Amino acid sequence: MNLYCQSCGMPMQTPEQFGTNKDGSANQEYCCYCYKDGEFVQDCTMDGMIEHCIKFLDEFNGGSDTQFTKEEAIAQMKKYFPTLKRWAKKE
Repeated sequence: MNLYCQSCGMPMQTPEQFGTNKDGSANQEYCCYCYKDGEFVQDCTMDGMIEHCIKFLDEFNGGSDTQFTKEEAIAQMKKYFPTLKRWAKKE
């Protein structure tokens, strides 16, 4: 599987990481942290999501060959997030 959450960009590698639709079925577009029971867990802007995601920079850096500073990571997210379904053409 090579799926990424279309809200936060998190790689979704197992079915447990998928969000859920209203009927309880798996949603392969959004992760379990962003989408539950057919709704987004957080009502936020793209910038708000970036602020939330930057809290996990150490975890990301720990599992990556590339080590980002906070500023570099925010700059990358500001480029990447507008390509995700939730944020496309909204901000």
